[in-house]
Amino acid sequence: MLAESALRIVIVVEVAAQTPSLLVGRGLGRRRRITTEHAIKTFFGSNALVAIVVLGLITIFLFREGFGFFGENLKNLRLYRRAGLEFVDIMRTQTQRHASLSRQLSDIRLQEVRAQAGKSELASFDQFSNGFSDAAEALNGLVSDTNDQALALRETLVHVVGQPVDLSINNQSTDEAAAPAPMVDQNKGMVALRSAGGKFADIADVTKVKIDNLLAAPPQLSSAKARKTFEKWKTKTRAYLAQFPAVSEQLRVWDAHKAVPAYRAVTSFLFGPDWITASFWQDWYGIIPLLVGSIMVAVVALLIAVPLGVSAAIYVSEVAQRGEKSLIKPYIEFISAIPSVVLGFFGIAVVGQTVRAISQLSIMKWVPFFPISERLNVFTAGSLLALMAVPTIFTLAEDALRNVPRGFKEASYALGANRLQTIVRVLVPASLSGIISAILLGLGRVIGETMVVLLCAGNRIAIPDFTQGLGAFFQPVHTMTGIIAQEMGEVVRGSIHYRALFMVGLVLFALTLGINYLAQKLVNRFRMSIG
Repeated sequence: MLAESALRIVIVVEVAAQTPSLLVGRGLGRRRRITTEHAIKTFFGSNALVAIVVLGLITIFLFREGFGFFGENLKNLRLYRRAGLEFVDIMRTQTQRHASLSRQLSDIRLQEVRAQAGKSELASFDQFSNGFSDAAEALNGLVSDTNDQALALRETLVHVVGQPVDLSINNQSTDEAAAPAPMVDQNKGMVALRSAGGKFADIADVTKVKIDNLLAAPPQLSSAKARKTFEKWKTKTRAYLAQFPAVSEQLRVWDAHKAVPAYRAVTSFLFGPDWITASFWQDWYGIIPLLVGSIMVAVVALLIAVPLGVSAAIYVSEVAQRGEKSLIKPYIEFISAIPSVVLGFFGIAVVGQTVRAISQLSIMKWVPFFPISERLNVFTAGSLLALMAVPTIFTLAEDALRNVPRGFKEASYALGANRLQTIVRVLVPASLSGIISAILLGLGRVIGETMVVLLCAGNRIAIPDFTQGLGAFFQPVHTMTGIIAQEMGEVVRGSIHYRALFMVGLVLFALTLGINYLAQKLVNRFRMSIG
């Protein structure tokens, strides 16, 4: 009995001794789990924090470097007016319109040559064209003279006075120390410049008479296409002549010391149609031609990439056999591994040349804007960017379709729907948010691409001629990313040109954020409508 009691005591003591160790082990395991979870949360949380900090720093840097542009741009605009450059450009606009009409006459002559017109008809047309060009000779001479006067005034303001001053004739001071000698020269120069307004009105009347006489006896054209184009040209010419009185009035009321409002520094950038740098005359930083070029290239790329990428994703996800999937999917995704510079060379040597050769075929004469003269244009760049966007759209859209619950498909088949009806009415709507995300990422790939557009878009800083309809997509353009890559290495740090490029980057940044915000709104609205 004593031995049995002693044995029970020993067992109880051993159990009591072992119980704390089990609790301690469980506590250690829990602490280890908590520590691991904490480490994982810290790792991913720190990455997110780093991303937020980096994004904030980039935003602050862009704003700091870019917003100094507006103050310098406003100074340039005020100097542009005070020196009389604005006055000269009012007249120069008419000479540029005349030159544009002369170039259109050259295009009409080319159409007549292609129609195998006779030499006598070409001689008559050449006489008409030369007469039209000579009609602007006096106007060109007037602009050339006033051009030199305005440049001299600007040099005086910048180098002698040091800053723009009031050029009012009545602003002279009796104190010679307060009114140095150059001030008199500036006033005399402005008086001489303003006298060109009366000369312009006289020259405009003479020019109008000459052109009216030419239009009264137009040349005979054998080509129907040339005759149609010539009629359009005559309409534009009459509109050009009708602008002379308004231009004369604009010159008469122009005032050199009229204040330039501060908002012009912003509007001239956001809505300006010219991007001209390193000019002896006047630099302009208008983002419209760059924005239009980026949008046009992105539109062409998405019009090609979205149908190809989404349809390929649907086929691989719902139609293709296992062997086809193992062949199609890797090859499409492999395209993203091709360097963009290689695609750019391919666009220059193959795509652009092929498109231009096709446009010159006789069977393509029915296309109004064919043949094209430029192989590097919006369509060439957009085609190459579409090739780069297809893998992104395909991969993400295919994942979105594959993540649709299997029950959706089975329920559709159970209700008697065929494969096409199931895809169109069930699978695509159910995965639409993922497909939209895929398209947006493809758009980001397209807008942010630099090398391809720099090599294949033509790099002409001008708004395409939209009067040609779809022909505008076969004209050279420049893009926002391309202008930053091309000019950033050449500008002086802190200059107005340097800050203008940062403002272009800010606009691109804001445009991307706006697209993503609108897309999220559309996705949420769609989810609510199907919910």
